[in-house]
Amino acid sequence: MTTTLSPALLTDPGLHATGDPHGLWAWMREHTPVHWQPAGDVPAFWSLTRYEDIRAVYRDAATFSSAHGVLLRRAELGDDPGGGLTLALTDAPRHKQLRGLMADWFNTRAVRGLEGHIRAATRTVLGRALDQGACDFAHDIAGRLSLSVICHILGVPARDHEALYQWTNEAFEAHTSLVAHPRLLEYFEELLFQRMEQPTDDLVSALVNGTVDGQLLTEEEVVLNCENLIGATENGRLALIGGMHAFLEHPQQWQRLSDDRGLLPGAIEEILRWTSSATHSMRVAARPCEIRGERITAGDRVVLWLPSANRDEDVFADPYRFDIARSPNRHIALAAGEHFCIGSTLARAEMRVLFSELLDTVRRIELDGPVRRLHSIAVNGPERLPVRLTAT
Repeated sequence: MTTTLSPALLTDPGLHATGDPHGLWAWMREHTPVHWQPAGDVPAFWSLTRYEDIRAVYRDAATFSSAHGVLLRRAELGDDPGGGLTLALTDAPRHKQLRGLMADWFNTRAVRGLEGHIRAATRTVLGRALDQGACDFAHDIAGRLSLSVICHILGVPARDHEALYQWTNEAFEAHTSLVAHPRLLEYFEELLFQRMEQPTDDLVSALVNGTVDGQLLTEEEVVLNCENLIGATENGRLALIGGMHAFLEHPQQWQRLSDDRGLLPGAIEEILRWTSSATHSMRVAARPCEIRGERITAGDRVVLWLPSANRDEDVFADPYRFDIARSPNRHIALAAGEHFCIGSTLARAEMRVLFSELLDTVRRIELDGPVRRLHSIAVNGPERLPVRLTAT
């Protein structure tokens, strides 16, 4: 094995920014699908790269816990401080109870009711981009759209959206927790106190006034769950950006979609598979188990490389081909099992509206400069996607 195919490189952000992680994952699927990575900058862990293994771990939440964190962290940082407190970092039964507090804002009926806001927000960002002619699709279109929608759900007044957009971008670009941004933390602490005194019909009010096992959530839990929900929009935003980038790289697929709008639902699923914007998800074994003959002991970290699962040759025919008519398309870009993404319906709605509006209002969209990818092992995709738009 050459150094260019060393599994240790998976924890190097540079590989994901400028290298070829898919080449490495393909090699690992064939030669070492369950791979032990000794401790380095991050604690030791098992790497899983095959679809069926990753799906099985997702569906066995009793064996593979989320409560210690779902992302690799530098060893000196210890476990994620949100462990046991947020939707993403809890196990049964608390996970189901927290999910119950939030589910009504993300189900099919709620998202259908949000579609007017999504369409209005989309037309606003596209109108501004068309007026400018040239823009960064990542920040000026996808970023503003996704943040506008989650802020609307949380109950953040429209007048504050621009400030939150600035603060969240600063946190994303610094690769730090959103609650590490003092202005953002201060804002949500103030918002939750307002909702304690005067609840309204929004998700922050539901978190502030809802109960789990008869107990109100603590202030810390409310703030961390708000941070968790906003942070999760980064994956949706990256799917929008990555989807546009895929169409720019495969213009014949954009033309197919333009000619037949009936392909849009399948195109959305292919974008999710193709982008797989969450690079990895981690679990901690709660009890001993075995995966492909490898003995996993209690306490071992198990890392699921999602882009690898969604290129698995055993599951997807011609997996390195972007095909908006792909069927079947059993991707797991949005996880599976108890931790299946609560915002999955919302993410699909944002993609459906955005790409429909682009087809309706933009005659031509083309790259207008170099694409820069994220320097991260947690999420992947274009960090900068400069484009030039021409109105119909």
